[in-house]
Order: sequence, then structure tokens, then C-alpha cells
Amino acid sequence: MHELGVVIEVVKNVENFAKANEITKIDAVVLQIGELSSMIPRYIEACYPAAVDGTLLQDTKLKIEIMPANGICTSCNKVYNLIKSNWCCPYCGSKELEILGGREFIIKEIVAC
Repeated sequence: MHELGVVIEVVKNVENFAKANEITKIDAVVLQIGELSSMIPRYIEACYPAAVDGTLLQDTKLKIEIMPANGICTSCNKVYNLIKSNWCCPYCGSKELEILGGREFIIKEIVAC
């Protein structure tokens, strides 16, 4: 499970940001995770308590926003969800596409008290 290592890096980045900005109490951390990223949200949630144990983030809440795997059909220029449509344009049937989003793994927000 590579998610634990990634969450530990998130914790380090948030702690560094908090120290640099003289933030002493954090209420929540909001992550955006794309449907096409290699991160599995439930695994992120499962290892978060272990990763924050004994850190500035120990009592924080983790919030995860799932970012859709959207693409644009290069044949008809319609935007659609790649996963729901099995990577095939539901409008014209083409498999020619450009990925618009869904690969994200971003610290979106640090909610300070």
C-alpha cells in the first residue's frame, strides 16, 4: 500500500506550511483525488490516523473530494466521464479523446482554527 508513504508526505508538507505561516492549530485537511490517480481514497482514509499520530495534525479531520475522470472527444468535442462511458464517447462512439481531468492528487485546503 503506497498510500501510507504518500499520506506521510502530505503530513510533512502541511506541517511545513503551518510552521512557515505560524499556524498552531489545524482543524481539517482537504485533498482532491482524481478518479484516474493511483490513489485509492478508502486506503488514504485508513492510513491517515497512523500518519498523523504524534504530529501537529493528530486531531485533524481528513476530507476527500473525488475529481471526475473527464475527457473531451476529439471527434465531436463533447465532454464526458471516461469511467462511466468505458473510455468511449457516449455521443458519437469515438475512442479518440483528450483527458481533461481525473489524475489529480492535491492538497486543496488546510483549514486552520
